[in-house]
Amino acid sequence: MSKQAFQKIYTKITNITKATCSLRATGVGNEELATIDGRLAQVVRIQGEDVTLQVFAGTEGIPTNAEVIFMGKAPSLKVSEQLAGRFFNAYGEPIDGGPQPEGKEVEIGGPSVNPVRRKQPSELIATGIAGIDLNNTLVTGQKIPFFADPDQPFNQVMAMVALRAESDKIILGGMGMTNDDYLFFKNTFSNAGALDRIVSFINTTEDPSVERILVPDMALAAAEYFAVEKHEKVLVLLTDMTNYADALSIVSNRMDQIPSKDSMPGSLYSDLAKIYEKAVQFPDGGSITIIAVTTLSGGDITHAVPDNTGYITEGQLYLRRDSNVGKVIVDPFRSLSRLKQLVIGKKTREDHPQVMNAAVRLFSDAANAQTKMENGFDLTDYDNRALEFANDYSRQLLAIDVNVNTTEMLDTAWELFAKHFKPAEVNIKQQLVDTYWKK
Repeated sequence: MSKQAFQKIYTKITNITKATCSLRATGVGNEELATIDGRLAQVVRIQGEDVTLQVFAGTEGIPTNAEVIFMGKAPSLKVSEQLAGRFFNAYGEPIDGGPQPEGKEVEIGGPSVNPVRRKQPSELIATGIAGIDLNNTLVTGQKIPFFADPDQPFNQVMAMVALRAESDKIILGGMGMTNDDYLFFKNTFSNAGALDRIVSFINTTEDPSVERILVPDMALAAAEYFAVEKHEKVLVLLTDMTNYADALSIVSNRMDQIPSKDSMPGSLYSDLAKIYEKAVQFPDGGSITIIAVTTLSGGDITHAVPDNTGYITEGQLYLRRDSNVGKVIVDPFRSLSRLKQLVIGKKTREDHPQVMNAAVRLFSDAANAQTKMENGFDLTDYDNRALEFANDYSRQLLAIDVNVNTTEMLDTAWELFAKHFKPAEVNIKQQLVDTYWKK
């Protein structure tokens, strides 16, 4: 950063840790950016004149007499239509070889929307993935996480959602991605011809881990521009929020803050809520919907990150591998969308709620039959038919590689009902059976 006339330069650092530098300074604001020995830093604590800055690239090699220059502003992003189709780093700088976009400069990390300006979510977001659209339908303005083990293809699912979702803009925030994942997203979007509606902010494993803290705020600043200024339906995809939380933990621990559960900072709940509460449906039609991957360690749902996430969000989506069909499915038992009742049967076909409930109940009967079989009990004819239904249901509807619209999903479910059961066994209203049962 070039020096400006009459700009105050500090050259006396009082304390240096692995991630932070401290000094005495005046006229400094919270979250203000600075450079220390040419490295970008951000104010994370102010006590009187004692200022602590978090150095994104680490403090190794910084001397105590290094030049510290405050920029007088918090991290910001230039927003305009020029963001569409571009890939940026955690600072909003292009990483795709293109020019720096022009536009209005806005600070990132601002407050969430006043509840008075919010509208109750009522618009369907179709993803084309039946495990979501049929059983856990998403609504504009909703916030919902994907819980998945690290070895599951959650980034592939995110890419599929980005390509299939019926939204005006997709904002991708990648934290701790491998270069392979970054190239996967870039090539997938480019090959599908969908770059014109996707904006991506990427932090890879080669970038400083602390930079991941900026990615969600950058993504949401772009989302707010398109939702508020352009009245567009925006879907924000964040992956992986566990990496974001780990970055918070690194900063907290290196600042000698007392850790909370699972070595996470005591502020984890509010840090996550600050992000998720940006999900909103505006009265004039613009909206921000957030889907965020949270990877689980050994499937531990009680870990601080998924535990706090569950208190904030409106449901969750679980990925698991169905060994019976060899496919990754959206688990109908552990997944939940708390807002689906606002759209199913209203924005979708009238039989949607009944079909959804019947299919999950029959899938549950198959799980009971599986347990009986594994314990050596004899199976009834109904048990065998339930198991056959479950395999077809997983393969044709729950698998993440299924791409059909909501009407086709419902028609497929009716076909499976008729293939394996009698109408009385399905337990759906007779009026709907008369209309939709496949003869």
